[in-house]
Amino acid sequence: MKTSEIRELTDEEIIAKIEECKEELFNLRFASATGSLEKPSRINELRKAVARMKTVLRERELSVKEAK
Repeated sequence: MKTSEIRELTDEEIIAKIEECKEELFNLRFASATGSLEKPSRINELRKAVARMKTVLRERELSVKEAK
């Protein structure tokens, strides 16, 4: 998911996406441990996507504080 796509979402939608990604990440780590992981690069993709979403949330939080 691109940063521009993330910025178009509301805070609640971003939080929901983060939860979905974390759940998928957990399942992928479990598959990796059992040796049945088909696409190992997906783990890194999800980790980076979660980081992007958290960054956008933090930027919004800081911009609200500055506005006050």
